Amino acid sequence: MTKSNLLEMNNVGIVVESLDRAVAFFTEIGLTLEGRMMVEGEWAGRVTGLGNQSVEVAMMITPDGHSRLELSQFLTPQTIADHRTAPVNSLGYLRIMFRVDNLDELLIRLRKHGAELVGEVVQFDDIYRLCYIRGAEGLLIGLAEQLENKTATDILENT
Repeated sequence: MTKSNLLEMNNVGIVVESLDRAVAFFTEIGLTLEGRMMVEGEWAGRVTGLGNQSVEVAMMITPDGHSRLELSQFLTPQTIADHRTAPVNSLGYLRIMFRVDNLDELLIRLRKHGAELVGEVVQFDDIYRLCYIRGAEGLLIGLAEQLENKTATDILENT
């Protein structure tokens, strides 16, 4: 029996209320809009289990080209739940974490897009300065500025 192996993580999907606001916000973080399109019809509903649907999708890509964020705005059917104000310890979707440079400057720019600090900017050992923000659409976003070439994985492996 041949075992199927994972090749890569293709993307993380997030449903948003305003695709334009979300694209502008994630562009400010540093992602690039790879493409935008309508996904609709019965075939799409067979994948999601939602039946006939109409969704506008924007695919954003990270600067290194390895990760994508799929933003979806459902036109039909309407969204049925809103988890955007859930606290950090909620089950399910928690947050997206991005490694950034110049965290302080980025926070100033993101505030112009409505971002708010959840707690405060803290330092983890001599490895990262990090924080959580509520970004566009109220999404929980983690931002981490690496201070040295050492990572949290290095610490975990040495414990």
